Amino acid sequence: MIMIEFVDTHTHLFVPEFDEDRKLAVQRAVDAGVKKLCLPSITAESLPAILAMCEEFPGVCYPMAGLHPTELGEDYKAALDIIYSHLKSDNRFIAVGEVGLDFYWDDTRKKEQLDAFDAQIGWALETGLPLAVHSRNAFKELYDVMTAYRGKGLTGVFHCFSGSEEEAQKLLSFDGFYLGIGGVVTYKKSALPSVLKNVPLSRVLLETDSPYLPPVPFRGKRNESAYIPYVAEFLAGVYECSVNEVARVTTENANKLFFKLNDEL
Repeated sequence: MIMIEFVDTHTHLFVPEFDEDRKLAVQRAVDAGVKKLCLPSITAESLPAILAMCEEFPGVCYPMAGLHPTELGEDYKAALDIIYSHLKSDNRFIAVGEVGLDFYWDDTRKKEQLDAFDAQIGWALETGLPLAVHSRNAFKELYDVMTAYRGKGLTGVFHCFSGSEEEAQKLLSFDGFYLGIGGVVTYKKSALPSVLKNVPLSRVLLETDSPYLPPVPFRGKRNESAYIPYVAEFLAGVYECSVNEVARVTTENANKLFFKLNDEL
């Protein structure tokens, strides 16, 4: 019997929402076949909690280092310095993330967001690590930034993709990048199923973004990494293949992009 294995390429199991049952949440994920959990940082302050999880669950939890675009305080450059020092001094980090642009809640600090994003792209170029890119209400600006770095060797994932077919094709024009697909694809009003019919499975990664955006049938509840199989099952319908095939291809994609997942940490 072939054992199905998944990778949750984007989960925030380190946040307070999991303080009561974090260990159980990890165990539920592993029991569901989700054998590797990628933990993107949000702030400099989130790094100790992430690294503590990686120490407690070696070979399961893997850290990323980045400053989320909605978390840019007045002293964001100091926060970037702290995160960069972690990235440079600790070989466990598998990616630079979660980074990017978000003009949904506040578009008054575009300059600062673009500055922070550019700095963190520089980290990815320096270290050879992939990017985990967040984008909300910022597609044009994101595409313009990425275009300036085309052909420079960047790789990564456009996390929580929920855009149009045109946007998908534009993002996939960047070699070495994938689309991160999570619970949103299962929502009744989501256009993602039709968009993905023109996106090869070889360019897709599975993610939860837990505790946010749970798949059907868990909408309105806390999301967690154990729900990855629900996303995979839905994608099997979209791609007209087996869940095993979705697991095999997306896990290969994750291991290829996040090459440090294959390291013995």
